Amino acid sequence: MSRRGWILFTAMSLIWGVPYLLIKVADGGVSVPVLVFARVAGAAVVLLPLAVHRGQLRALRGHWRWLAIFAGVEIILPWLFLSEAERRLSSSMSGLLIASVPIIGVALARLTGGGERLTRLRWAGLLGGLAGVALLAGPGALHGDLGAIALVMLTAVGYATGPLIASRKLADLPGLGVTAVCLGFAAVVYAPAAALTWPRSVPSAAVLGSLAGLALVCTALAFVLFFQLIAEVGPARATVITYVNPAVAVALGVGVLGEPLTPEIIAAFGLILAGSVLATRPSPPAVTEDAHAEPGPADQPRAPATP
Repeated sequence: MSRRGWILFTAMSLIWGVPYLLIKVADGGVSVPVLVFARVAGAAVVLLPLAVHRGQLRALRGHWRWLAIFAGVEIILPWLFLSEAERRLSSSMSGLLIASVPIIGVALARLTGGGERLTRLRWAGLLGGLAGVALLAGPGALHGDLGAIALVMLTAVGYATGPLIASRKLADLPGLGVTAVCLGFAAVVYAPAAALTWPRSVPSAAVLGSLAGLALVCTALAFVLFFQLIAEVGPARATVITYVNPAVAVALGVGVLGEPLTPEIIAAFGLILAGSVLATRPSPPAVTEDAHAEPGPADQPRAPATP
């Protein structure tokens, strides 16, 4: 990769490892609806004018139904589930559980008729990653409850489903425009609940800083940089940040918040990371009369979801 590519890759690996820490801090001062609203509204305020300036909103006409569905499974529900789960679960464990997204994505693509073949190596990755998730849910590593873990796993399912919808129904649309409109739609959805649970007093500086960081850095800036990263190094290399983000989340949780680092968490990290790498390895093409055909949109590398 070019020097610029490495800089963008490093920045994205760090930026999308930070939200788990910021969500944990913000959870202590505002309600979940206010937290999610502040994040999506703040990012939409930045990205919508940028999308309008680039003329990307016109291309979205006629796709509103799938945009709404995409926003629901990629932003509206996952950010609700994750923020609620982190009230009872450590940020480091949340980051590790979300690392199972590539594994779930491979399984969903297969179940929904994707063209990807599951080789023995990829099956080993799927089973190894699931073993890591099971290890995190065991009594030795559990620092929350099974309900919170279930919410994070639902978040991971949403993050894995969103790219499938994007690749099959929204592949020809500009990414920045899709992101900006979906964030704006999410802000409208969350506005009533946020208004009803708005804090009666001004939250602490740490909470306000976390909300600002989530909106401006981990969402608005992150998407701008991520689109630049894809343009610089291609979608396949860009998705490798998925394997780095969990390490950043664990390091911040342990180093900043003093969260425990147990042997089970270390072992689960290894299993999930190795499982994600193996499960997402390209499969050898099937030998058919159309063996040299170009892959369709559903077979292209998929971008990781923002945490």
